[in-house]
Amino acid sequence: MTDLHIRAVDDEATAEDWRHVHNVIIPTAPLTSEEVRDRVRRNRLEVAYRGDVLVGCSTVRPPTSDEPVATVIARTLAEHRGRGVGEALYTRGIAHARELGAEAIETVVLSCNEDGLRFALAHGFVETERYLLDGDTIPWVTLRLR
Repeated sequence: MTDLHIRAVDDEATAEDWRHVHNVIIPTAPLTSEEVRDRVRRNRLEVAYRGDVLVGCSTVRPPTSDEPVATVIARTLAEHRGRGVGEALYTRGIAHARELGAEAIETVVLSCNEDGLRFALAHGFVETERYLLDGDTIPWVTLRLR
């Protein structure tokens, strides 16, 4: 995995790469470029590359003073799963959330993403909620790290 590198979303190119991975993995809630720019201001977004090939992205939503819970989301494009990309993104995200003072960690997975649910459960997350966003037909699953 020495050719895997992860970097912060800090320009238009990396923002578009992050958006691409998100929109491929979450086709029910595609984001616009402007929505990604807004997320960069609120969250830590990273993209992962193996060599020059885009392979994944991550999001860390920071804890707040009202709720000391961070949300860590690692996404790996299907053709690159099982090669340590998700693990690397997840490990970095958890470390960053802890640095921000998170007392608890959650993640959110689209219920049809069986690989993502399996990954979360294997890493000690337990399901706490299933819900539909307005207009959605596929539930989202919130999981919390034990």
